Amino acid sequence: MTHRRIRFGIIGCGRIARRHAEHVRTFGELDAVCDIVPEKVAAFSADFGARAYASAEEMLRSEPDIDVVSVCSPNGLHAEHTVLALRAGRHVLCEKPMALSVQDCRQMIDEAEKANRRLFIVKQNRFNPPVAAVKRLIEEGGLGRIYSFQLNCFWNRNEAYYADSWRGTRSLDGGTLFTQFSHFIDLLYWMLGDVRELHAFAGNFHHKGVIEFEDTGVVTMRFYNDIIGTLNYTVNSHARNMEGSLAIFGSKGTVKIGGQYLNELEYQSMDGPEIRDLPPGNPPNHYGQYVGSMSNHDKVYANVVDVLTKGDVIATNGFEGMKTVEIIDRIYAAAGILKP
Repeated sequence: MTHRRIRFGIIGCGRIARRHAEHVRTFGELDAVCDIVPEKVAAFSADFGARAYASAEEMLRSEPDIDVVSVCSPNGLHAEHTVLALRAGRHVLCEKPMALSVQDCRQMIDEAEKANRRLFIVKQNRFNPPVAAVKRLIEEGGLGRIYSFQLNCFWNRNEAYYADSWRGTRSLDGGTLFTQFSHFIDLLYWMLGDVRELHAFAGNFHHKGVIEFEDTGVVTMRFYNDIIGTLNYTVNSHARNMEGSLAIFGSKGTVKIGGQYLNELEYQSMDGPEIRDLPPGNPPNHYGQYVGSMSNHDKVYANVVDVLTKGDVIATNGFEGMKTVEIIDRIYAAAGILKP
């Protein structure tokens, strides 16, 4: 049986939306886009051959054939736009972070259930070849009992990144862990389990007057399975991104996924067979003056299509997206940082 190509609409015409649009054209049809900034949506529409709208409401009302809405608006609007699309009867692919509060995440999940529609969350770093390989290794017992971990996120975000933008604001950005490092928090939950207790310190050392939250943090964690570990993060790495790494220590082995974006298997020592012949990963996302996480949105869209046409399992569901937000919320509470 053949299926018609899935039709997509995009809310928000910023940088990440262009990455989405490129892959929509591979896996489906891009019918329409919307943005409240006329110049942005006009340029986007012209570049990708999609109909342009000034609001999400107008697009959803005028485009009944859209199957999936990709939410690429600022973080603080993800919940609002997701709920709008679900109530309009559309499936939703929501960019990270899922939302800025657990309460909003729960509403998104509830609305998907009420509408009987699928809710996908973008967590593309799960598809990095070394990350996927270590996940399989853990599931197969190759590291034995996991004892501890160390997660390092050392990037650079300069003033130009935050200038004339929603980035850096509490209400629409939310915090460094939401915008820069939510993928890393997701991998801790996905690979190691859920957090039982944590302690945190955070501060704004280099971005005073530029952002409304922290630029650096240190977190210690104990998981329900008694794994302990640390998270060290900053956007103060001088001039460029330095490292995004996860080291895991177990009874049968030690591994370290490193590089700048968790894109290299830097170290392994195990009782059993080592990980070999990893395929090359996709390059990181380049956004002019800065570089973001690995560009695996092709695999995200492939999963969306496979779920909707073949009944496959969602790669990252709403509950998993909510767990990332919950852990970040707990870190900020422990560090004394006000919620958005």
